[in-house]
Amino acid sequence: MKNYAVIVAGGSGSRMQSNQPKQFLELDGKPILMHTLEAFANGELDMHIILVLPADHIDTWQKLVSLLQFNIPHQITLGGETRFNSVENGLKEIKGKGIVAIHDGARPLVTSGVIRRTVDQAKQSGNGIAAVQVKDSIRQMKNGQSLAVDRSQFFSVQTPQTFDVDLIKRAFEQSQSNQFTDDASVAEAFGEKVELVEGSYDNLKITTPEDLIIAESILKKRK
Repeated sequence: MKNYAVIVAGGSGSRMQSNQPKQFLELDGKPILMHTLEAFANGELDMHIILVLPADHIDTWQKLVSLLQFNIPHQITLGGETRFNSVENGLKEIKGKGIVAIHDGARPLVTSGVIRRTVDQAKQSGNGIAAVQVKDSIRQMKNGQSLAVDRSQFFSVQTPQTFDVDLIKRAFEQSQSNQFTDDASVAEAFGEKVELVEGSYDNLKITTPEDLIIAESILKKRK
């Protein structure tokens, strides 16, 4: 089976307190998004990378690729109005059977091990979703009262969320819904049992300024 990665990069810089889209912010000398693509290109698997970008970000990306002589092969396709639409557009670029890992462009620290685990699970059961157990104590608000809940039953869901191509394409034929918080929820609404696999606490999504500081620290530790 051929392996694909659909990397969705449509974020803004609002919560990063930046006028620049967060995926273009510098992390260890190059844009966050370049680290993300490298994670999929340099891992254990041979993956065809499809990068989904908003129309007004494509020119910026191409200039950065040229300026920094970024030579990771990838295909660019146009994003949609919502993340659902953007993933849908990325999936349409896949013409054959295979396995597809759908990943957030702002998660640059994903490891080859996490990618491999989601792919292996998807080959076995149709999907494999990276997730980690919640670390903090958590409480539920119910009828105006906060209640303690067992955190061992709760997971933070990450990406990649990896699927059999035919399965996830059929799932995305459903009408878009506010209940679709990620790709796993789309598959679940289609009738699939969601299979969680071990993610990584390093696999953070860069959303706020402190995330960038943490990511820099993790990269420094890896060197």
